[in-house]
Amino acid sequence: MRKVNIIMNGVTGRMGYRQHLVRSILAIREQGGLPLPGGEVLYPEPVLVGRNAAKLEALCAQHNLSQYTTDLDAALADEANEIYFDSQVTTARVAALTKAIEAGKHIYTEKPVAESLDDALGLAKLAEAKGVRHGVVADKLYLPGLRKLKRLVDSGFFGRILTVRIDFGYWVFEGDWQPAQRPSWNYRSEDGGGMILDMFPHWRYVLDHVIAPVRSVYAQSVTHIPARWDEQGAEYAATADDAAYAVLELEGGIVAQINSSWATRVDRTELVTFHVDGTHGSAVAGLRGCRIQHRNATPKPVWNPDLPTSHDFRGLWTEVPDNDVYDNGFKVQWEEYLTAVATGAPYAHDLFAGARGVQLAELGTQSAREGRKLEVPAL
Repeated sequence: MRKVNIIMNGVTGRMGYRQHLVRSILAIREQGGLPLPGGEVLYPEPVLVGRNAAKLEALCAQHNLSQYTTDLDAALADEANEIYFDSQVTTARVAALTKAIEAGKHIYTEKPVAESLDDALGLAKLAEAKGVRHGVVADKLYLPGLRKLKRLVDSGFFGRILTVRIDFGYWVFEGDWQPAQRPSWNYRSEDGGGMILDMFPHWRYVLDHVIAPVRSVYAQSVTHIPARWDEQGAEYAATADDAAYAVLELEGGIVAQINSSWATRVDRTELVTFHVDGTHGSAVAGLRGCRIQHRNATPKPVWNPDLPTSHDFRGLWTEVPDNDVYDNGFKVQWEEYLTAVATGAPYAHDLFAGARGVQLAELGTQSAREGRKLEVPAL
């Protein structure tokens, strides 16, 4: 068994703790490690890093871990630590990743990798120059619903794809009469918050990998809720966009419409849905499920507002079977990344892929500011 020390910076946060530490790294440990292609088993040893020693100590005690520190520089200087993982706030990411790359650590990081395209490309080029392996979280691609959708695309189910509609979001409470479900920094642009910066990197890799490459963007961003209350109950000005509405053109003339909002109440089966229409069929995927309607099973409605609707439209769709066992998406991607580090195999979701996500966010912000459609050039 081969042990690998992973510096995990930011695991006291919600996402870093639940999805990356507990449901990924600790889950890999609980299954006895990660089997590698040659028969060796990789066993991850997390080294927790953060600003609050008491929280880190409590996490170690809770999960029977032994290594934690508030000194990132010391952790990076330790040659026993091979991999650096970052799930801090966005504003702290570039500086920490730069230090880790300079120290010769392999890199795995949450998105967005940076607030600007220049910084994102700078990280990718530095990692290449230093010869370290680098990866960026692309968790949506590992959702069962999107894996089923990708299978439909690859099989030619849709015929010629016409349009994509992504509907994402839910109501995030303001924090005054009910605590907010998301950290307050998400709603302050000076702290790296904002819907476009948070979600457009996701939509970029989803569209690029599942449907077709993005070629242009027109976006409008809004701050619907101008004042919120933070974790201490203090009111603050929400300076970041909490919703974004976009029309993207994909390769082949496919039109993608995307609504992303933290100020909407859910009337969907899931918090996000991906609706794809094609000449031969349509599909609606969520986090886990995917429903389809082939052209041979498509009803023929006629618009007549004077009569009640006679079709049960949702009842005419068919559920795509699982036909597979789906593990936690974050864990599956961790396993792929760790295997790439251990074997030297190519890894697709690297810092250059992360830079493409930042590019779309940057162009989306510019489009919203200038009120015009912008081309998305190849990097």
